[in-house]
Amino acid sequence: MSAEQSTAIVLRTIEFSETSLIVSLLTRDFGRISALAKGARRPKGPFEGALDLLAVCRVVVLRKSSDSLDLLTEAKLHRRFRGGEKSLERTYAGYHVAEMLRLLTDEHDPHPEVYDLAIQSLNQIDGSGDVASTLLFFDAQALRLLGHSPGTDRCTDCGGIVDSVARIAFSLSAGGIVCNRCRPRQQQTISITGHGIDELRRLQAEATHLPTQVASHLYSELRALMNRYIQTVVGNVPRMQAFLPAKIATPTKIVSTVENPTDR
Repeated sequence: MSAEQSTAIVLRTIEFSETSLIVSLLTRDFGRISALAKGARRPKGPFEGALDLLAVCRVVVLRKSSDSLDLLTEAKLHRRFRGGEKSLERTYAGYHVAEMLRLLTDEHDPHPEVYDLAIQSLNQIDGSGDVASTLLFFDAQALRLLGHSPGTDRCTDCGGIVDSVARIAFSLSAGGIVCNRCRPRQQQTISITGHGIDELRRLQAEATHLPTQVASHLYSELRALMNRYIQTVVGNVPRMQAFLPAKIATPTKIVSTVENPTDR
C-alpha cells in the first residue's frame, strides 16, 4: 500500500463518524475514488477546509488493493467553488456537474480528459460563462468521452442515411437518430428539429471548446432531449435535472472556440 498523489475535484462527502468523512473524489490520475478522511470533521482537522463540495485540491491517497475504502491522508486546497456566491442557478449547475461525474464514471477508471472537461466547465460556471450552454456542452462532451455519445450521423438502427428534413426521429432505445423506415420499430422516440440535431453535433464535436453558446430557440428541445437520453444511459432520473436552467439567459449569438483544421 503506497501513497499516490493527484489533483482532485470533491464530488460528495458523507459523515462517517464524529470526526471523519467518506469523500468521493474525481482524480485526474486514477479516476473516481471513495476514500476515508480521518479527522476531517474536526474544527482544526488535517485537511484545512479542502473537502468542500466541488473544491479542487491536491490529494495524497493510500490506495487499497481490496474493496475497502482508500485512505485520504492529505488534501491541499487549490480552489474553492464560488458559484453559490453569485446565484442559485450557478450553485445548481455545479451540483449537476458533480452528479453527472458520479453517475457516468466508474471507480478507479481514469479519464484525464473528463477531469479536464469538468475543470473547464466549472471555471465557466464559477465565472461569467452562460450556465445553460455550458451544461449542455459538458453533458454532450462527457457522454462522448465516456463512450455514450448519441448517434447523429446515420440511422442508429440500420446504419442507413437519415434524410435531412425539418424534423428527425431520435430513438432513446437505439441511442440516436433513426430513419423513417426504422422509426416504427422503436419503442421510445423523440421528434427533434434538424437544426437541433446540427447543434447537438456541434456540441459533441471534439473540435468544439468552451466558451460556447447555444441559440435560445434550440435550447429547450436540446435540454429536454439530453435529459431523456441521460436518464436512459444511467437508468434513473438524476436529481439535479429538475433544477437545470429553463432557458438561455444571455444573447443568442453563438460564440465557440473551434480548432481550424488548417492550423494542424
